Amino acid sequence: MAPSAVVEHRALDGVAYHLGGDLDLSRPATSVVEVVTEGRLHEFTSGPLGLADAVAGSLGVTAFDSELSFQGGTLRTVTTSEYDPQAQQVESPTLVVWQGRRHSLVTRLYRAALTDVLLLLRTLGLAEHDDGVTLTPDQDTGSRWARPATVVKEVPGLGLIEMSRRTREHGAQLPPWQGASVPAGELFRDTLSDGRPFFVLNGARAWATIVPLADTVVDRVPGIVDGLDLRVEE
Repeated sequence: MAPSAVVEHRALDGVAYHLGGDLDLSRPATSVVEVVTEGRLHEFTSGPLGLADAVAGSLGVTAFDSELSFQGGTLRTVTTSEYDPQAQQVESPTLVVWQGRRHSLVTRLYRAALTDVLLLLRTLGLAEHDDGVTLTPDQDTGSRWARPATVVKEVPGLGLIEMSRRTREHGAQLPPWQGASVPAGELFRDTLSDGRPFFVLNGARAWATIVPLADTVVDRVPGIVDGLDLRVEE
């Protein structure tokens, strides 16, 4: 990867995250969002085309029950049977995957027929853009965001970075000590419950957590973030 690489990833709620720096930013990103529709909470995940196939494969799905054209892409559904050990009962979730030109969308619904899937997606305004998939809940139908969408991306040498729009709730989660000043905001170092280190980047409009991976030299993270250009564009 050439120095000063620049990428942009669009979250499911339409917010675009601009990343730049002397890093390998070539890996794809995924976005996750929760939507409330008719009082029920649904989680959607978007990513590259291969995401839908990977999720289906992880569930042992080799064929779908339905396939049709929808919103410029292909919509597939399959209902599976799973035993829930916690509830001690058999559940029948429906896997819903949509694949467009470059991106895909995945969710799992319970007690949902194909007509329910289509009705839900039509109230959510599914659309594909060059930099990602977006949803636009129709508030007149009672659909709304539960919280801002996140974008998750693995950056070699840095770790796993999860980004979202900054909210008041985020500010309440900040450690009591002062963080280090970096161009993208204020950087804090903390530890997870298992003792592993992680970092929080508190920006004017963006909030990010960074979890070091096996190839990350933890002490180098502040210097890497100091050279990171992270901007939010709505």
